[in-house]
Amino acid sequence: MIRFHLNALKILAIAGAWILFFSPWLSAQTSPAASNTFSLTPQTQSLLLYLKAVPEKGILFGHHESTVYGVGWKAGSAASDEPSRSDVKSVCGDYPAVIGWDIGRIEHGRDNNINGVPFEILRREIIAQYLRGGVNMICWHVDNPLTGGDSWDVKDKKVVESILPGGAQHQKFLGWLDKASDFMNSLRAPDSTKVPIIFRPWHEHTGSWFWWGQDLCTTEQFKALWILTCEQLRKKGCDQLLYAYSPSNDIGRATELYMERYPGDDYVNILGYDCYQYTKGNNREGYMERMNKMLTYLTDLGEKHQKPIACTETGFEAIPSEDWWTGVLQPCTQNHPAAFVVMWRNAHTRHHYAPYPESLSAKDFLLYYKNPKTLFCSDLKEIYEVKGNDSLNQK
Repeated sequence: MIRFHLNALKILAIAGAWILFFSPWLSAQTSPAASNTFSLTPQTQSLLLYLKAVPEKGILFGHHESTVYGVGWKAGSAASDEPSRSDVKSVCGDYPAVIGWDIGRIEHGRDNNINGVPFEILRREIIAQYLRGGVNMICWHVDNPLTGGDSWDVKDKKVVESILPGGAQHQKFLGWLDKASDFMNSLRAPDSTKVPIIFRPWHEHTGSWFWWGQDLCTTEQFKALWILTCEQLRKKGCDQLLYAYSPSNDIGRATELYMERYPGDDYVNILGYDCYQYTKGNNREGYMERMNKMLTYLTDLGEKHQKPIACTETGFEAIPSEDWWTGVLQPCTQNHPAAFVVMWRNAHTRHHYAPYPESLSAKDFLLYYKNPKTLFCSDLKEIYEVKGNDSLNQK
């Protein structure tokens, strides 16, 4: 009997050792974070496949908050039945394939976003873009949870530390994430399908103009912030989000710093970057050189990590160049497999990044639009249908 118990104990000890040995592997196979497609809705998985394959046909053109305001106009009430207006559509007759949005101020439960757009109108237009077959991307200029300032309040270097587990503002920040998830989950088609969203949190973190930037937190703190954001949103049922990583390309050593704070393949679906041309000290040759360098770098990185690449934010303020679209932007992207390129917003005549009918570059934009390699909303057919990589569209 004693020998039986000893043998049984030996067997249990060996079994326990094997469990301990294999537990990390088993955890990796079963963890929700172990796969980019874990718990994604079928429409979101289809969008990801499409973004990987679309460079074979061309590049999706995008514009930030294109249908809620433009040069000299704002969208009507949330209950309006009028067709969505857009400066881009006024020039070329078509909507952008990708429209970006900002949910800044959602953290406070405000009625309007950071740009003064009612969240009810934002919701309406995001759903409208999905129903016409387009793509939606959301960024978040979230206020400073420690100081009470805005995203650009960088006077305190302890903000990220304060919102991580154990920090004084952690519970507040979890509440903010809950408000963001509530809004994301409210974006539904008439048949209750969740609208797939490319979510672009903590953008331009390699610069130091936001409180989550390079000089405002450590590498490990930034990674922890990204992972916390992703896991909390997943916990709240946000299975319609693709995460876009978008460091700034407007700094020195942009490519060298690109992967320094990368949170890992399990938390990123799209490799992006933000890059602008500026009037002073940044001529078109310099902009084109930086664009080409980053896109060349991301081409190799995207192949290595099996992820689509994109220019998530770009443009030239007021576009003071008649041939910017065909003479600058198109040459930058045409030889690289980027899935999409997104222009910043049109606020007024001095601050716009897409053309409007009276703008200097409007005629050149028409030539850009007619290029068979530039894809707009009318070029997208059934991208949310799960058909695999062969479900691409001809222009």
